[in-house]
Amino acid sequence: MTAKTLMVMGTSSSAGKSLLTAAICRCFARRGVRVAPFKAQNMSNNSAVCADGSEIGRSQAFQAFAASVLPHSDMNPILLKPEGDTYSQIILNGRPLQSLQAHEYFQRKKEFWPHVTGALDRLREQYELVVIEGAGSPAELNLSSVEIVNMAVARYANSPVILVGDIERGGVFAQLLGTLWLLPPEERALIKGLMVNKFRGDLRLFDRGVAILEERGDVPVLGVLPWLDALELPEEDAVALTDAIPNIDLGADASDSRLDIAVIHFPHISNFDDFDPIACEPSVRLRYVKTLQQLSRPDVIILPGTKNTLSDLNWLRMTGIAERVLELQAQGAVIIGICGGYQMLGRHLSNPNRVENDWHSASGLGLLDGETIFQTEKQTCQIKAEILDDAMAPGTLGESINGYEIHVGHTTSSSSWLRMENATDESDPSKTNPPRLDGARSDDGRVWGCYLHGLFHNDRFRSAWLRSLGVVTSESRSPNANESILRSLDRLADAFETHIDMNQLEKIIWSQELATNHVG
Repeated sequence: MTAKTLMVMGTSSSAGKSLLTAAICRCFARRGVRVAPFKAQNMSNNSAVCADGSEIGRSQAFQAFAASVLPHSDMNPILLKPEGDTYSQIILNGRPLQSLQAHEYFQRKKEFWPHVTGALDRLREQYELVVIEGAGSPAELNLSSVEIVNMAVARYANSPVILVGDIERGGVFAQLLGTLWLLPPEERALIKGLMVNKFRGDLRLFDRGVAILEERGDVPVLGVLPWLDALELPEEDAVALTDAIPNIDLGADASDSRLDIAVIHFPHISNFDDFDPIACEPSVRLRYVKTLQQLSRPDVIILPGTKNTLSDLNWLRMTGIAERVLELQAQGAVIIGICGGYQMLGRHLSNPNRVENDWHSASGLGLLDGETIFQTEKQTCQIKAEILDDAMAPGTLGESINGYEIHVGHTTSSSSWLRMENATDESDPSKTNPPRLDGARSDDGRVWGCYLHGLFHNDRFRSAWLRSLGVVTSESRSPNANESILRSLDRLADAFETHIDMNQLEKIIWSQELATNHVG
């Protein structure tokens, strides 16, 4: 069997493609359809690890979660992880290939294209519906001859396309109609519906807008989606964090009794959704900071993961944040490092193979006894871990927690507090390694770190850690990370089904016959 497809395109980045793809996956999964997401090429340092150790974009893993299926590298055959302004590490079929400059990558389109089509073909053999997400805009005229993620995929799959405009940004008529008019006839013919996203206020005020779009675009408007507040769902990339960073000193508000947690927003920050469950805690204020002024005097400072540890460690020093972190630690602040941030907290980092950049070595912040050596082989695996020392989360000694690893460094420490073991890959149980130690902590337990992404998604650990810092919480009241995401997903799907013409959408998916126009 070959699955039907539906492609979700946006008029620009951040139009809502990823979230609407997840919504569609959720809607049809709830209706009993075997559905899977697909994005040919994603660019993000926010990634996920599949059961077999392959690496894909976090947004595709989230969409798979919405579809109630396990994530797989076929859902995102090409992941670009930026390491600098003009070059990225290429993750091909879930595994690191090499780092390439942007112009080199585009020159190799013919080499990468079969991997895109092969992954999509395999998904279509396993599912009834594949929801395809585009990237950026389909009307980037300068890239139309080399792109392998937008209309090239739509033409290959002979897929109907839904075009999404973001009314929050303004100019939604120019967005949608301009995109339609810029597409060549054979591609414009694939656009089978329009959606207007992020509308604030009374939706009836846009009734005339719907009529104008249909009259001038000659494409039906499937619906206008309202702005939805307080969706506890992971962001696709760090753009959302940058938009949310305030320009005021948040730490100066003495009337706010919540635990103040500052996450350092590195230039190459990665896997920042590690901290989403903390942000949902009612007694916590979690914020991302880029400057000394924004840092102020938090109770807790978290150094998160990064795609370029040595470069971001240098940035930390150049901005003066590193010195301030040391001052605050001496004054009693709790300091935590996850993955790259954990490496920075150690004594020394060595880069003999010039992994990620040309830095040979650097001194760490010296708050932990870790020594890190960067290796050429990347560690990517899902993890089950046992807590060997519960100084940072009293009452969790001996408990098992879950997460995943994505890193190229090996860190040794005399104060390890986790025993890590690869989670079994059911497709290949032989892909397991002997248990190993991980993490480090200071003698007083107020500085600690580890490689385990997803640590704070473990509800009992998170609750115990917060209680140790004086946060009044209990396991019954502390939000369950997965349950919060599921509730938000269902709320998103409910809103989608309420405001989108589902009968027309189903007709587009199951009944529409399109002219075949494959590309190579």
